Parts: sequence; C-alpha cells; structure tokens
Amino acid sequence: MSDQDSVTLLAITSYFKGEDLLREAKKQGCHVMLLTQDNLKEADWPHDSIDEFLLSPDLSNIEWLVNTVSYLCRTRKIDCVIPLDEYDVENVATLREHLRMRGMGQTATRVFRDKLAMRMKAREAGIKVPSFVQVLNYDDLRHYMQEVPPPWMLKPRTEAGAMGIKKVNSQDELWGWLENLGDRQSFFLLEKYLPGEVYHVDSIIWDGKVIFESAQQYGQPPMDVAHGGGVFISHSLPSNSADVTALKKMNKEVISALGMERGVTHAEYIKAAADGQFYFLEVAGRVGGAHLADLVEASSGINLWREWANVNIADARGVTYQLPKVTSRHAALLVCLARQEYPDLSAYAADEVVWKLHKKQHAGLIIASEDYKQVQSLLEQYSRRFVEDFLAVAPPKDKPTD
Repeated sequence: MSDQDSVTLLAITSYFKGEDLLREAKKQGCHVMLLTQDNLKEADWPHDSIDEFLLSPDLSNIEWLVNTVSYLCRTRKIDCVIPLDEYDVENVATLREHLRMRGMGQTATRVFRDKLAMRMKAREAGIKVPSFVQVLNYDDLRHYMQEVPPPWMLKPRTEAGAMGIKKVNSQDELWGWLENLGDRQSFFLLEKYLPGEVYHVDSIIWDGKVIFESAQQYGQPPMDVAHGGGVFISHSLPSNSADVTALKKMNKEVISALGMERGVTHAEYIKAAADGQFYFLEVAGRVGGAHLADLVEASSGINLWREWANVNIADARGVTYQLPKVTSRHAALLVCLARQEYPDLSAYAADEVVWKLHKKQHAGLIIASEDYKQVQSLLEQYSRRFVEDFLAVAPPKDKPTD
C-alpha cells in the first residue's frame, strides 16, 4: 500500500477519549470509523472527523465484537484497528488475530496488559522489579511471605492504574482477601510494597526502537491519590538530571524485553527510598490516561494521540514513520476531584497556565515554561490552592466507571 492509498482506520473504545487521534486520522486522508458504547452516544465526539459512527451495547462481549467487525468487513477493507482505552486492548488483540489484521495480537499484547506477564518478562531480562509471586500455589505464597516481609500489594493482573489494588500488612490479612476472591485468586499477584518516588515515561516506538520518550515524576504515587485522595500531580524533570538518564535507559530495556514493534507506551517506574534504585512497575501499550498526554504535549510539543494515529497509518501504508520536531519546556499537571460541579479556574491566571480542564466535578490545569524554577514555584502555590479551593475526596474504586 503506498502513501497515496486510502487507509480505513477503525477505533474502538469503551470510554470517551482519543478525539485527537480521530482528527489526525481524518486529516491524513483516512476513512475513519469509530465503534463505541451506546452510553457514549451523546459525548462530544469530533463527528466532522468520523465517517462512520457505530454503537454497541457492550464492547466487552468479544463474540459480539468479532461478529460485528467481521460483518463490517464484508463491505469494507479495514486496514488497522486501534483500541483507545486500556479495557479494549485485549479484545482488539483477539479481533486482530481472528481477522489476521496488522498490529499486536494476543501474545504480544499480553505482556503490555498482564502485570504478572510483564514482570516475568522484565525479570527474565535482568530488569529490576519489586519482589513478587503469582497468586496460585499456596506453598509458593507461604514461602514468599516467609522470605519477603510485609507490607505487600495484592494487585489485579489486568486492571488499569491503581484500580483494585489492596495493601496487605499480614499473612492473616492476605488469606482473608484470598478467601473473598474465591476462584478469582489466580487473576492477582502479590508484590513487595516499595516506598519511594514514582515516575512515568511515555514513548513512541517504531521498528522496535524508542524514537521518542518523555519522563515525568508524580507528585505522590497514583495509588496514594486513588486510595487516600489529594491532588494528582505530575511534572517534568530537568533533561540532564541523573534520574532522567536512568529512567530512559531502563525504559528502553523494558520496551526491548517486552517486544513492542510499533506503537505508543505509558510505563511507570519507582525509585525505592531504601536503596535509591529504579524498579520497573508496569507498562501499557497505549496513550497514558489522566491527561498525562496533555502534559507530554505541553513539555515536548508531541501529541501522543496524533502520533499514535500516524504510527498506525504509516504502518498501513508501508512507509517509514516520521517523528515531528520535538520542543523542550518544563511543565506540570494538577488535577483533582472538585466540590463544585464546574469549578471556576479564572483566578489561576499566570502566563504559564497553558491548559485548563473543563470536566464535571474536576479541576485541572497545566503550567509550562522554559524556566524550571518558575514551574516548580507555581506548582507549589497552585497545589496548595487546589486543596483550599476545590478538593473533594471520594472512596477508591475497584472497578472503572464512565
């Protein structure tokens, strides 16, 4: 397929996101199809960039999904399928396998979705990971708990972010959780809790090589925010810092070990307080959530949603993907649940404020500048003011909601 040929791109998502991907695909001359759920029919989709808008009662039903897309293929040649949300990644991989479409299939996808699989692959490659054990054989669990002192983290293998994670402080507490899980136990892993600073690296991969990566540090670990409330913060780091150098080195090792050929990734790492070493936590084969893509764009000029579209389009056309020019600024993101239905952010009026969130019951903004100290100063001021002006706290969720 030449770069002059039309590409039919099917985006599948259970949540409202990826508008920039859809716009970019249309801009690049693609026939754009969007398959989403009935309850998102009235969401603010960019309909001028969508040629076919398709609805489903439940995208988690893989048999329905395979049958529906197979039916669509009777009268269309679909060149690539992109899952816009974490919860669609595995089903789209199954769909690709069934229809023999380009992109990651089930085996390749598994190590970017299953926290146990990715840890095992990373450890086999000599990459540092927190000590862990599969929740399967009870003798193995007993041996692990004797060798590795608590606290531990009981983690679902395929949930996104901090969803469903439990901090466990004793063997008795663990056995109680496992009894509650019943036959779901094997869908979890047990991992040593490592206090420390958590970072994320967002990347673009082409032909197995990381050709773009952006490293940021969370204000506090996402799990702490998810379970204890607070302002969600992420901020860029000085590009010449030792932490950035170490993070990018480890990130390349992780991507190589897990075998991503083309796409985007969002990976998380922790710098353990005990030894000052970086450890790999997890990686997803998609654009990061929680507006982290907006932060990456503010600091680098690279819109990961648009470039995810362009990577797929270049692959479908059989041409080499070209990374746009990368800029360099310092940036920080603040987001929190808000007491107000639509918070008034007009008092946050510094010239460095480059983006504001408009979302029900949420407050959020991004600050960006060439001056690292100015970004850090505003971040400190604004994070305190967010607590006073907006912050609301809700119980942690075990399952995602719309």
